Order: sequence, then C-alpha cells, then structure tokens
Amino acid sequence: MSTDRVFIVIAAYNESATIRGVVERLLTRYRSVVVVDDASTDGTSLRLAGLDVQILRHVLNRGQGAALQTGIEYALKMGVTVIVTFDADGQHDEQDIPALVEPIVRGECDVCLGSRFLGKAHDIPRWRWLTLKGGVLFTRVVHGIRTTDVHNGLRAFSRSAAASIRITMDRMAHASEILEQLKTRRLRFKEVPVNVYYSAHSLEKGQSSWNALRIALQMIYKKIAG
Repeated sequence: MSTDRVFIVIAAYNESATIRGVVERLLTRYRSVVVVDDASTDGTSLRLAGLDVQILRHVLNRGQGAALQTGIEYALKMGVTVIVTFDADGQHDEQDIPALVEPIVRGECDVCLGSRFLGKAHDIPRWRWLTLKGGVLFTRVVHGIRTTDVHNGLRAFSRSAAASIRITMDRMAHASEILEQLKTRRLRFKEVPVNVYYSAHSLEKGQSSWNALRIALQMIYKKIAG
C-alpha cells in the first residue's frame, strides 16, 4: 500500500522537547502528518517550523482524547485510507507502523492495536508495568474485551472504523473509550507487537497511577449510566 494513503495523527501538549524529532522521523516515511497542538504554552508548534507537516491548534487545552478526535476528523476530510495515531513524547517507533497498517489493508481487521506486552517495553518502571497490567485486567472484567495492552497510543484505523468511532472523553480516558466502542460497534480488531521506549520525559508526560484509577471510575460510571 502506498504510504500516501496513510495519515499520521499526533496529539501534542507541551512537547517542545521531542516533537520535532518525532515528526522528522515520521516524514522520512510518510507524507501526511498532522499535529494537533492542544493549546501548548511552550512553543510546541514553533518547533515544527520549516517541516512539511499540517498543524492544527486548539485555543483551549482540552486533553489528548479531544486532540485525537480533531486530528482524525481532519484526516477523514483528506480522504485517506488508514489513520495511525502516534504519541508526541518520543516513546513510539515509526518502524512499527507498517505492521499496524498491513492487517487492515489485507482486510483482516478494522482496527489494529499496538501492544508493548507482545513486543517490548524498554526501560519500563515496575510501577508503570503494574498499573498497565491492572488496566488490562480491568478492561477484561468490566468490558469483556480481551487485549494485552489497553493504553497504547500507537494504533491504526481503517477509514470506515475511524468514521464510526467518536471520542467523547476528552482526556486520557479516551483509550478505554476506544476499546469499548470496538465492542459496541462490532469492529474487528487485532493486536501486533510494538516497541515502547520509556524516558524521563515520557514518564513525566504519562498518566499517574491516581489518574489511572480515576479513569477506571469514569468508565464504571459511564457503563452504569448507559
């Protein structure tokens, strides 16, 4: 499949330290990249000066979920075939993207999810490993969805799947919401191994254990409320 039909969506908030390097690596392989600057205050968008990248900017900080929804809607308007979400903090490897795209192109699934537990989580702290494994168990028990990794930002959607999913939870709970919608919309999905590289920066930007608990409570309330 031509890489021209693949669109990369990046949600970014105060990622001036990493965003240029991330986008430069992606542009060596993909022509279509959009960065949704979620009202950063550190000059994130300015770091992209001179690069052939689309930049959208939220006037108010709304959260990663809202930024991804903005980027996905933009990508759909551009008529792409596959949409890939990619984190701005440098923890993902652009070389993993073909493995996410190929099953969709072959018609094996509608959504392909990256899994650091099928692949490799480099330098992951023990507390983060436990938090993520807790999320996997929660998702299986509460939502009945069997995955090995529930909060991995590296994922790919077919055009029809991206159009059917609507992210309404603006902040970090969007990852659980996406999984829930895979089930309710009966979208076919599979997981593929990917690499995640932890650094002091990515750990600082990632969600805390307290926030993970808050997300769990949000999802339980959403399920009960219907």
